[in-house]
Amino acid sequence: MAEQQEQAAPDAMMTRIGQVVMLHHGGDREEARGRFLNLWAEIGEDGDPLHRCTLAHYMADTQDDPSDELAWDLRALSAADELSDGRLAEHHQSLAVRAFYPSLHLNLAADYVKLGRSEAARGHLRRARGAVGALADDRYGDGVRAAIGRLELRLDGDGTSAETSGPDRFGGPGGETLGPPRRP
Repeated sequence: MAEQQEQAAPDAMMTRIGQVVMLHHGGDREEARGRFLNLWAEIGEDGDPLHRCTLAHYMADTQDDPSDELAWDLRALSAADELSDGRLAEHHQSLAVRAFYPSLHLNLAADYVKLGRSEAARGHLRRARGAVGALADDRYGDGVRAAIGRLELRLDGDGTSAETSGPDRFGGPGGETLGPPRRP
């Protein structure tokens, strides 16, 4: 009997979110924000946690107001708290929810820095640092660990203003946004 390799069916919503991410990375921030809002309306506040986490994480990057960015990053964290490893494995077998937390907390820390709330930033930075053990020793994991270190230095050096937080949300080595790892 021939063995068949089981593969998860493509997740159409994740594909659509990925397309909007590419639009945003291509420089069309306003259009990406509008499309993300439309997808969010489809998903809904009680929709699939993977979809909500992913979309909210990337939607935060399209915001002009740091308070709005914070609100979307908080939505991403809340959705991650509802996400199971089983659901995540349906999307990609090598991902684990615990690996999302370092970058989710890093993004929240960066948001709080922009808002001048250094104690809240430090709290999320401690959570990010405490969760880095879940990251692989790869380019992504190295990028998150380096970004945590940079933000720690900024906070230690009184780098609590929006000017020191950087425009790239402590992006990865290739300029990509750090967040829950996404793989096609």
